[in-house]
Amino acid sequence: MKFAWIMAEGKNWDTKKQYITTALESGINHIVDFTDTEKIKKLGNLTLVSDLDSSDIILVGRNAEGDGTLTIPMDLTESKDLETISSLKRKGKTVAAYVEISSKKHEELAVKLGKVADYLILLGKDWTVIPLENIIADLQGDNVKIIASVKNFDEAKLALETLEYGTDGVLLNPNEISQIKKVAEFLEKIDSENYSLVPATITRVEPVGSGDRVCVDTCSMMKVGEGMLIGSYSKGLFLVHSESLESEYVASRPFRVNAGPVHAYIMTPGNKTRYLSEIETGDEILTVDSEGNTKTTVVGRVKIEKRPLMLVEAEYEGFAIRTLLQNAETIRLVQENGKPKSVAELKIGDKVMVYLDKSARHFGMAIEETIIEK
Repeated sequence: MKFAWIMAEGKNWDTKKQYITTALESGINHIVDFTDTEKIKKLGNLTLVSDLDSSDIILVGRNAEGDGTLTIPMDLTESKDLETISSLKRKGKTVAAYVEISSKKHEELAVKLGKVADYLILLGKDWTVIPLENIIADLQGDNVKIIASVKNFDEAKLALETLEYGTDGVLLNPNEISQIKKVAEFLEKIDSENYSLVPATITRVEPVGSGDRVCVDTCSMMKVGEGMLIGSYSKGLFLVHSESLESEYVASRPFRVNAGPVHAYIMTPGNKTRYLSEIETGDEILTVDSEGNTKTTVVGRVKIEKRPLMLVEAEYEGFAIRTLLQNAETIRLVQENGKPKSVAELKIGDKVMVYLDKSARHFGMAIEETIIEK
């Protein structure tokens, strides 16, 4: 997933504090700083990136070869920055290499350091002419996260979208606090997954007795049309609607999806499924709308209670899937027009939105394998 770090170096403490607080509120928790590290640590649960040995991530290249303070040797195996990074890695430290790309030699140094460091921070005066593509390509097979140092949203967008993959992240050194929120919103957008939902025809609806049903309460509010992908078959999941509608029986609970029995699958980030019985507070799951757009959502609470169940079966182009849901008026699936429909009103021939995955699942991960589910 793409990410952002924030640098507020060079600003007075009150301004720096405001920038860092905004970053944390926006979900950005990696802070690069060299002068107020002790104060910063008190602002929240964050990851400090600095040149101090006590930092969570140690930055190498400042006041060294990376920023031009020291001359880069002709033989890069004799690089002082490379020696420092290698030494820190042997001690089990997490290291970020910093290189200002001002010459072809600096580009070569960046590639050399990127083969050893955990992170590679690149700074260029003009990202439209810096050979970012070359560095990304040279390090594509290495286990390093490439970060572009940028000043604003436009530079961040350019760096993250360069080539097919772009950089892994950006180090934002903004002049306006609004740039932090703008970059955070962009990251959320590009990291969201999309699932191609199709309208399946209901072929069977009938009560089947009772069982242990799972309610998933999230830390986010869902709108009408949003819910979660749930099903008894990992290769076919129903879009189960949130309780965002009020009824004559209960008030709306827009943070909740009455998902199904304990054995059912739920879709989580990365196109992975988990059993509902495994989900607990602090886990991440996906909320999905009728267009298949997703958001990663934190689970706030899970309730498991014995409730009457209903079997729902649907078919799409000869492919049949099933799920079990609580037999109650407030439980809804999503129709082709995006509107929710109660399972109490569901009839054979109705169409509801489902996600079909041709891959089988092994420990929740999609794989190419033949598995029969019935």
